[in-house]
This record gives sequence, C-alpha cells and structure tokens, in this order.
Amino acid sequence: MKISRILVINRGEIAVRIIRTCRVLGIETVLAASEADKDATGARLADKTVVVGPPPVSTYLNIPVLMKTALEAGAQAVHPGYGFLSEKPELARACADNGLIFIGPKADHIHKMGNKLVARTLARECGVPILSGSERVNAFEDVLKVVEQIGFPIMLKAAAGGGGRGMKIITENERDRVRPIFEEAAAEALAAFGDGSMYVEKYIPNARHVEVQVLGDKYGNVVHLGERDCSTQRRHQKLIEEAGAPNISDAQRSEIRAAAVKLAKNISYESAGTVEFILDQDTGKFYFLEMNTRIQVEHPVTEMITGVDLVQEQLNVADSGALPFTQEDIHFNGHAIECRINAEKPEENFRPTPGVITRWELPQGPGVRVDTHCHHGYKVPFFYDSLIAKLIVHGTDREHARRRMLAALDEFSVEGISTTIPFLQKVLKTPDFAEGRVNTRLLEKVL
Repeated sequence: MKISRILVINRGEIAVRIIRTCRVLGIETVLAASEADKDATGARLADKTVVVGPPPVSTYLNIPVLMKTALEAGAQAVHPGYGFLSEKPELARACADNGLIFIGPKADHIHKMGNKLVARTLARECGVPILSGSERVNAFEDVLKVVEQIGFPIMLKAAAGGGGRGMKIITENERDRVRPIFEEAAAEALAAFGDGSMYVEKYIPNARHVEVQVLGDKYGNVVHLGERDCSTQRRHQKLIEEAGAPNISDAQRSEIRAAAVKLAKNISYESAGTVEFILDQDTGKFYFLEMNTRIQVEHPVTEMITGVDLVQEQLNVADSGALPFTQEDIHFNGHAIECRINAEKPEENFRPTPGVITRWELPQGPGVRVDTHCHHGYKVPFFYDSLIAKLIVHGTDREHARRRMLAALDEFSVEGISTTIPFLQKVLKTPDFAEGRVNTRLLEKVL
C-alpha cells in the first residue's frame, strides 16, 4: 500500500477496530485522543497517541487541530470512524486541501447523501421506492397541507441529519399539537445539526429497519455484502442488529439488495456505505430511508457472515481505488447477532452510568467476538456516548446465534458500573425476538 501511516480521529471501540486492521496490514497508526481517552485501549494499541484537546466532544470536531496533528505526525491518510466528523464533507475537503487521503467517500457524496431531502430525490430518480412525503416544510401550516395529501400518521424528520434527533411521530390524535411538535423538532434539529430544516414522511407503524452494506470503488464497481436487520431499537437508537434479516422472502431480500446497489452505482459511490430501508410488514413493500456514508456501528455482523474485513476494504479503495473481488466472490455463511452494551441503567430510563470498571471479564469461545476500548480499571467518561462494548456472535443459523449470544452475555462480567446486559438478555428471551418477529416497536412491548 502507498498508505503507510494514518491518523485515526475517533475514540472508543471503533478506534481500536481501525487500529487492529492497520496492524495486520503493516500500517502505522497515530491516534488523536482527548485527555479523557488517553488511557483507553486504543491509546495502548496505536503506534503513537497525540492528546489533541480537553475531554468535551468539541475536541473531536476541531478540523484545523486535527489536520495539523496529521501533518505533524507524517500521516498520509485520515480515518474518521463513525460519528463525530465521519459524515462531514468539510473534513473530506480539508484532507484534500492538505494533501491527505480521506478514508471514505468523496465530499460530494457525503454532502448529497447527508441531506435527507437530496438523498430522497436521488433515490426516486434512479427508481428506488421512497415513502410518500414532502420537500422542505418551513412551518406547521406546511405540515398540515402534507397531511391533507398523505394522511396521518406522519413522521417529522430533520433534513440535515439522523440518529433520532429532530424526529417526531404525529398521529391523528395529535392533530391539534402539530405546531408545538413541529417547533420542538425544528429546534432539536437546529441544535444537533446547525440546520432546522424539516420534511415529512408517511409513518409506517408496523415497520422493520433493514439496511444493505455496499462497497464501491473508483472504477464504478459496486457490490453488496448482504442485509442487516436493525429493527430492535429504542428511541430510534439500535440496540441489537443481525445479519441476515430474519423472516423475509428470498424475493424481498434480492429486491432490497439490488435497490441498494442501484443507488450506489447511480451516484458512483466509493468506499463503504449503508443504504437503509423501511420494510412495511403489512404490505411487504420497502422504501428508501437514508444512506450512511461511513462504516456502521453494526458492521461486524456483516464481517462475521462474509469473512470480509470492511475496514481493510475501505483502506484498499482509498489506497488503490480498486475492490479486490466481485459480487460472485462474496458468499454468506450462517447468521450473526450484535448486542450493543452500554453503561446505562435500563430500570432508570436508561440513565448513563459513567465510572470506574472494577471487574471486566469478556466472554470467549467459538463464534464469539468483542469489540471494545475498555479494560479493568478503565474510567468510563461521561462526555461521550455510553457504548462500552459490542458483543458479536456467529452461529450456523439464527437460533444457534441467539443461544450463543445468551451464553456469551451470561459470561460477560462487568462491575463498578451498571450495564444493559440484563436488559439485552431479557429481549433475546422474548418469544417475539426468538421467533424473528422483530419490528421497530418491539422494545416498547418489552419495556
């Protein structure tokens, strides 16, 4: 590879994940860390760690400082991981301006797909189905006009971002509250993304969240690596993900995969990306939701059933521009499930529980993988997301994977802080989850 040293500008388990692949490839890593992260596992594994600022999140968003750090470290490339700056076209442009390789898609792709309204238009133009909805709405009166056309229930969504921020469901019973709900959503979007633009989509009550992993290169080649089901979520935040999606027909599986590839090819997409869909379980129809132009938190389940290292393929495309395989080379084996383990107290409305880990024993055995940045004695900071580990298992089929996950969760021992492990065990044991009857409202039933 031309790339011999990269700057990792992220934290947590994804920083560890990137560093480990680089070690295998013989690429040196420099980790840009905040003061709060200088003792995490990533800092121990990186060839060099540079403390770039104080604990707050703003340290990981300071592009001028990060560019200066990359240049002074002699890095040829920058990997943004997920979150933080990973979907900011400004970072990709800053890398280009400073002669650095951005390990991800082009800034134009990030910009277009990061704006949900633009992404909807691109999907519609290439024949990928989208939900009934609107263009930008500027006031609650505009929302009411859309409702006259598509009816309740609807979902208000932020045009400039996702992750549940600025997202509000409005039902027929809330017709008189459209104005305050709209104003609250717009204010939330403005605070989260610096842009309060909103749009409306038809809300599907009995929905599943199915997404497709794609890889593209600079020569127009695009492949998919199957689909993932991410329906088991709370407040639009995924807690359990699996690959492939259970209880869908072969025809649905093929159509969703083909639609994702079609969209990615239509925009000449490069690097790893995820095309997300809503699957209406009442009709069997699916609709484009959004595209994430980065590595996903849940990427390990795809790696477990395909044997493909997605971070390595990001590096391959960034370095040489070419994917080393075609669609025919990708084979799917068994089933994989990922549980996100957070430092939270589910019984107290999932209150974050930062603190010092006094016991940290990880599960082991065939088909078990743990992605984490924590260790015995590690102090979980309160400045960031509460994710402390991802537990991933692989099985010959879904039930085998589910049982293996339950055994692994039982073996996962953490003390000093509260975690979501008991809650995840409860979810996995519910008849609905066990039989693959998952949807985006499953956790409401469990809670």
